[in-house]
Amino acid sequence: MMERLEEAELCFPQLLNASCKKQTRPQSESMLIYVLLSFVSLLTVFLNLLVIVSISHFRQLHTPTNLLLLSLAVSDFLVGLFVMPFHILLTEPCWLLGDLVCALYYFLNFIIVYASVLNMVLISVDRYVAICDPLHYSTRITQKKVQIFVLLCWIYCVLYNFMFLYENLKQPGRYNSCFGQCVINIIGAVDLVMNFIFPVSTIVVLYLRVFVVAVSQARAMRSHISAVKLQSSVTVTVKKSELKAARTLGVTVVVFLMCYCPPYCVSLSGYDIQIDSSNSYLMFPLLSNSCLNPVIYAFFYPWFRKSVKLIVTLEILQPNSCEASLL
Repeated sequence: MMERLEEAELCFPQLLNASCKKQTRPQSESMLIYVLLSFVSLLTVFLNLLVIVSISHFRQLHTPTNLLLLSLAVSDFLVGLFVMPFHILLTEPCWLLGDLVCALYYFLNFIIVYASVLNMVLISVDRYVAICDPLHYSTRITQKKVQIFVLLCWIYCVLYNFMFLYENLKQPGRYNSCFGQCVINIIGAVDLVMNFIFPVSTIVVLYLRVFVVAVSQARAMRSHISAVKLQSSVTVTVKKSELKAARTLGVTVVVFLMCYCPPYCVSLSGYDIQIDSSNSYLMFPLLSNSCLNPVIYAFFYPWFRKSVKLIVTLEILQPNSCEASLL
């Protein structure tokens, strides 16, 4: 009887001592995790699919900035479609899909998440040029240049993460202590610098510069029109625009940091880090950022609300709907 009970607590009872033990937890806790992750996964897919369809279908939205939003939405869509469902399986007490699938999952995970981060960096560069150097924006940021940078971004993500996870891909499961685990080993210092410090510092510096320039321009405009009779009403409008700019940029940076800080705080604790189901919960804030990105980067745009209305009412299926005016 005791032997059967011990076998029931193993991931692979037929392997006996080589199998991992199941870590049991309350059914209510498991159900809450499944429901929450599944909801966030579906919501991420749905919201980013709306962005993808909107920008791809309507020709008026085919601009360099929106092309960057499209690339961001594609990476976030893949997070919801592939990364999050496998992440739900990773929260299980036992990993039953084998060592190769484990290594490929993390490889795909790192590519997609890193592409999402780099797309945010490209968007911050685009906004920096648009606000700080508006006269040369049309010549410096063109549709073709953006397409090239987006392509290079994705290629770089694949090559970088292939080298970064090479040992894990070369010999899947080499860091598992027993059968039923899904463990990889990464160099924490490299991951911290390349995936967190570099993109975060770039985004923060560029957005701070954008904010300073936007506020100075607003103040210059207010002083320039101070002689106008409607000075009071115009002044209120300018102040509102300053607050709106500050709020939008502040939300963007704060949400990004809130989502990306938890997993990378662990990177500060050591050089080599093993990632497995025991610390997989740290990835949830990072992955949830893919659900928030379409809200931050797209829902603030009026054209997105108009395009969603056309999509929901199926007017997008009508002839020449791609020529609809959204701006």
